[in-house]
Amino acid sequence: MKAEAFDAIVLGAGAAGLMTALSAAQRGKRVAVIDHNAQAGRKILISGGGRCNFTNLHVAPDRFLSGNRHFARSALARFTPADFIAMVDRHRIAWHEKTLGQLFCDGSATAILSMLLDECAAGNVAMRLGESVSDVSRGDMFRVTTSRGVLEAPALVLATGGPSIPKIGASGFAYDLAHRFGVPVIAPRPGLVPLRVGNDDLGWMTDLSGVSLPVRARFGKTHFDEAMLFTHRGLSGPAILQISSYLREGEPFGVDLLPGQDPLSLLQTVRRERPRAHAPAVLANWLPRRLAEALAPRLLGDKPAADWSDRLIRPAAAAIHDWSVTPVGTEGYAKAEVTLGGVDTRALSSRSMECNSVPGLYVVGEAVDVTGWLGGYNFHWAWASGRAAGLAIAEERDEPRA
Repeated sequence: MKAEAFDAIVLGAGAAGLMTALSAAQRGKRVAVIDHNAQAGRKILISGGGRCNFTNLHVAPDRFLSGNRHFARSALARFTPADFIAMVDRHRIAWHEKTLGQLFCDGSATAILSMLLDECAAGNVAMRLGESVSDVSRGDMFRVTTSRGVLEAPALVLATGGPSIPKIGASGFAYDLAHRFGVPVIAPRPGLVPLRVGNDDLGWMTDLSGVSLPVRARFGKTHFDEAMLFTHRGLSGPAILQISSYLREGEPFGVDLLPGQDPLSLLQTVRRERPRAHAPAVLANWLPRRLAEALAPRLLGDKPAADWSDRLIRPAAAAIHDWSVTPVGTEGYAKAEVTLGGVDTRALSSRSMECNSVPGLYVVGEAVDVTGWLGGYNFHWAWASGRAAGLAIAEERDEPRA
């Protein structure tokens, strides 16, 4: 079967793949994008509650996790939030800032996807959607065999992401191809994911599902001041998703249930000024009522405040200030926002995203061992890494075709 010739073949029509394709195609390269999904950008469409948290004003290298904490610096410096905002503004997409620098569409996430597809169309990108890949090989060119034909190109881009959110067709396909070409992969695991707790904690948390409150979640020197949500199996909410990316199995982390306050001083003041008060009503002044009622018997018993000894108050205050949680697991890829790990950054050029040992093979986005914080950081990594690869491909001289 005669192969269709391209300058680059991009596997994956998500955020990183589309940005790679449009960046190379608008600079004169003939690019094909292949995706087994019939619709491009499915993760874009479901993100941010359907409004797409497309970047963050506070993007910086230290807000990304990687085996090489400096790897993301080059791509991020060359494609900033301002650069993506300029594209959004050029397409007249209304947007707004929420908390912590997070930027969302005023309307639907469809606007961001339409923008990317329009930019691809401007570069005459060949979109091959609903087309599954059955084989990838490399000789003088990369040769991709699909359910509808054969394509060849001197450049191949792995932009299929990781296995998080499998319901939209996510898989570890990029890792399989990396292994095939001898490119090392850091073991993947769920990131930005809800945590499950053991039976000891579940016992007193049974009736707390749906309760939310602002907390400080911390692990080592890292902390996040955001909301925490109790679930029927453990903990979720932004603070928990954020800290989950820093944890390994069996590692405890701390939760301050009253960030910015001194629970010891608060309890001592109640003992002095409200001696007849009981623990549930006292804790309900600072915590959601259901949480206060669950914690009160564990921390302060049923005695009135006048009978609270320092021996009782001090550990109660310490537990409120630094509740130690040891998860027994996560909710897995099905509930994970992203995938940690991926293609080892030591195998890639930080400038071009090209594999050092396999010329012409590029890896971008979530498939790489670079994971951002919650709040638009991972989309921005997709844009920045895709732009870096697309520009690098565009700089390559044209290969002679038969």
